[in-house]
Amino acid sequence: MAFELGAPSRARLTGVHADLVKVVERAAATGDAEFRVLEGMRTLARQKQLVAAGASKTLNSRHLTGHAVDLGAVVGGKVRWDWPLYARIAAAMKRAAVELRIPLTWGGDWKMRDGPHFELPRDAYPVK
Repeated sequence: MAFELGAPSRARLTGVHADLVKVVERAAATGDAEFRVLEGMRTLARQKQLVAAGASKTLNSRHLTGHAVDLGAVVGGKVRWDWPLYARIAAAMKRAAVELRIPLTWGGDWKMRDGPHFELPRDAYPVK
């Protein structure tokens, strides 16, 4: 079930690294789970808010440099947080990354799982 990213998702990709945008777009076009971009590039002030609220553990987030996105699973037009939906989004994102030969890290593979989070790895995409 391919779908197109809406205007709000596209706007949230502003400032995100072009390679990560390509992966997100390819996953949307070829995947079987609808999603929207919840957040792309963040300001330091926004990151500090998230840390203070306990929603993030770091001030060294890849969101600060445009190397990360958070995607939300969409069912019936609403964002849902059911874990199996994020595994489906991850499968589409990983497939797209392989097709495009772009390395990708999924937060769902971390010890402290973060299902909505996808980023370009630091070793392949260092901050300049």
